[in-house]
Amino acid sequence: MAVLSEEQTMLRDMAREWTSNESPVNAWRKVRDADEAAGFDASVHGEMAQMGWSGIIVPEAYGGSDFGWLSLGLVIEELGKTVTASPLAASAAAASAIILGGSEEQKAKWLPRIASGEIVAALAIDEGPRHDPAGIKASVSGGKLSGAKAFVAEGDSAGLFVVAATDGLYLVAGDAAGVSRSRRHLADFRSHAEITFDGAVADKLTGGGADLLDKVLDRARVLAAAEMLGLAGQGFETTLAYLKQRVQFGQVLATFQALQHRMANLFSEIELMRSAVEAGLAAVDSGGDTRQAALLAKVKANEVGHLMSREMIQLHGGIGMTDEYDAGFYLKRMRVLEAMWGNTSALRDRFATLNGY
Repeated sequence: MAVLSEEQTMLRDMAREWTSNESPVNAWRKVRDADEAAGFDASVHGEMAQMGWSGIIVPEAYGGSDFGWLSLGLVIEELGKTVTASPLAASAAAASAIILGGSEEQKAKWLPRIASGEIVAALAIDEGPRHDPAGIKASVSGGKLSGAKAFVAEGDSAGLFVVAATDGLYLVAGDAAGVSRSRRHLADFRSHAEITFDGAVADKLTGGGADLLDKVLDRARVLAAAEMLGLAGQGFETTLAYLKQRVQFGQVLATFQALQHRMANLFSEIELMRSAVEAGLAAVDSGGDTRQAALLAKVKANEVGHLMSREMIQLHGGIGMTDEYDAGFYLKRMRVLEAMWGNTSALRDRFATLNGY
């Protein structure tokens, strides 16, 4: 477990108290039932922005607090515990592209608006049903971008897109001519839009080196892993509480040794997951090579998240998938995050390639 500073501990505790009181799972039920394309409550996002959460990784010169990726991960983890619908992770990942590769003019134009919560930013990378950076076909000619991006997280409400083209990353304003959106419905009921760019004005990010996209994807992966850590941790606590009160065959379920062993295994796996996720966030903060740490964080999150959400359903029994219980929400969100920015097999393959295998 990471050693937190006093300020980070205060941030985590504030996020934990806020999510418990202001954004419990029932709040997510209301968002889901409203069935709006944005997939989140704009007023709730505004509250997060007022608390400074949307600017945690943005430099102070552009209106943020520059508090670091581990600090943001602490907040994202707490949001995951209550399945809170928020564009914080998507905006931070997109903002990282501008921080790493943007000019002074691009940073001054967009980062203050992201930090204040005025706009939501989104990464538009993949063009098919699977994460595949090598399959990018979107192209730019004469400063105009054309192509289509599938399943863009927070794409329905994004005011800025960071778009991967064949020759690098570009910034495209959400209200630019030639940008159209088509809502996509996934299991988690969040925003995953298909975005079509038809000659949209695009502004290239020229800094950050040839591996800018890889650096941005590393950051997106560790944030997805942080949310999965929150989902897994709360899934464990919810399941444990259920086993302690559910009576079957005249006994409380928690007294059955076989179930105790399963819960003990889950606890151990979640602790390993925490170590990997926090190491990934710390690697980003250190400013060094983030590739292996980010891959390990996401792979471990995928493995443990899949196991925990499956066990949560099984240990609840048949009622686990009924809408009356929260277990299904954790399973559905976990499965979407598991596929986002690379499933387990794809990331293992990339890790092996990086190590010369």
